Amino acid sequence: MPDSLRTDLKNLTLAALEQFLQGQGKERYRATQIFKWLYQHDVSSFEEMTNVSKALRAELARTACISRLEPETVEVGTDGTRKYLFMLEDGNAVESVIIPDEDRNTLCISSQAGCAMQCAFCLTGTFSLTRNLTTAEIVNQILAVRRDVEVRNIVMMGMGEPLHNLDNVIPALQIMAEDNGLQLSSRRVTVSTCGLVPELERLGREVTVNLAVSLNATTDELRDRIMPVNKAYPIATLLAALKNYPLPGRRKITIEYVLLGGLNDTPEDAKRLVRLLSDIPCKINLIPFNPHEGADFRPPTRAALDAFHKYLLDRHFTVITRDSRGSDISAACGQLKGKLDRKPSQESSDV
Repeated sequence: MPDSLRTDLKNLTLAALEQFLQGQGKERYRATQIFKWLYQHDVSSFEEMTNVSKALRAELARTACISRLEPETVEVGTDGTRKYLFMLEDGNAVESVIIPDEDRNTLCISSQAGCAMQCAFCLTGTFSLTRNLTTAEIVNQILAVRRDVEVRNIVMMGMGEPLHNLDNVIPALQIMAEDNGLQLSSRRVTVSTCGLVPELERLGREVTVNLAVSLNATTDELRDRIMPVNKAYPIATLLAALKNYPLPGRRKITIEYVLLGGLNDTPEDAKRLVRLLSDIPCKINLIPFNPHEGADFRPPTRAALDAFHKYLLDRHFTVITRDSRGSDISAACGQLKGKLDRKPSQESSDV
């Protein structure tokens, strides 16, 4: 049977795998065995599943498959940042980035090939949306990078809008959290969104993860310009949804704020941001804009960045200014894919 007609087991949560096996007359406990082989032993064939009977392995080989990703390109920065480009079976490309820290590595993964949100400052948005990634393609990014380096934390902040692909993202998050799967604590998994309000409510109902929200403006006028999603879900609607978001324990929502020099980094913006977030349990990530080819924006000055940070800190917010990592490689989301897209035309022009 060709792969296209076989079931990719990495598209299935543990519960879905149990149903798949029961449909073939197999015991439920077999699903746990197979799940561990897939995610804790990272096998690439059924023959490696030595505690599964030969008969079941042969049957699985006929009806199912085990997908796998291998990086097409890896770039390594002087600060230890590693950027991976993965080619998918249909020729699309997605990126993952491992960001080292003192006591942990954080892996940023993609959820879509391209993105439909069209945020003006984002390079990925210039590619437009090609398609959603499957659950298998999402978790396979983690497995591929984990063969290379340790992965302690996952952030879904790569290519695409995760909440635009919840049918595949939610099963992937369940696989990450599963004790028989990737065994990641919900405290170590963060999903970032530009603010799709109905999908935000579904995410909170169905899984427990850390939440990051890309705000980037303090007025609807500016956010309409740089983030078209704001026209559907303006700031007041988004903040109302955040107030109702089910936060476990004493966790806080991360508010991501990309500082665009001379546009949203003024003292007035800082004051408005304080007023907007005063009754939301949150911490704030300030992200200086990372320039890329064709961008109409510039980073903030050091003085503006420091003043913005200090104003929030003095008002008792938890504030982190995110350093630019991997600046000597294609570390901004989409830059490595952009290189790949330009390569054929450059080669032809050199002939």
